[in-house]
Amino acid sequence: MDITIHTTALPHEDPDASLAFYRDVLGFEVRGDVGQGRMRWITVGPLGQPGTSILLAPPAADPGITEQERRTITEMMAKGTYGWILLATLHLDAVFEKVQAGDAEVVQEPTEQPYGIRDCAFRDPAGNLIRIQELR
Repeated sequence: MDITIHTTALPHEDPDASLAFYRDVLGFEVRGDVGQGRMRWITVGPLGQPGTSILLAPPAADPGITEQERRTITEMMAKGTYGWILLATLHLDAVFEKVQAGDAEVVQEPTEQPYGIRDCAFRDPAGNLIRIQELR
């Protein structure tokens, strides 16, 4: 089989804040931006990797979601337990400094983990956990 990861989705509450974080802080390119107001679907991805994207989407736009589920999603996003993603870089310290300078909420500074990975963690404007691992 020939399967690749094309797009993964992360929720947003404030599309402008999320767009600024992924475009201006992480340096991703904007590949699509549809909708209006808070109901925007924004596709971003790393430069030079057109086959891999993140869809920043309104979390409860699905008409099949109940009000209780909407409340649960909102509560989980506020705690930072709803969405997360792992990214990777050869230059962890430089990326950490840039993201930290962009006023992202630091969850963990670059740390050597006991399982052999060096990484750091932030929260994006919607509370999604962004872990960045160092490639070796």
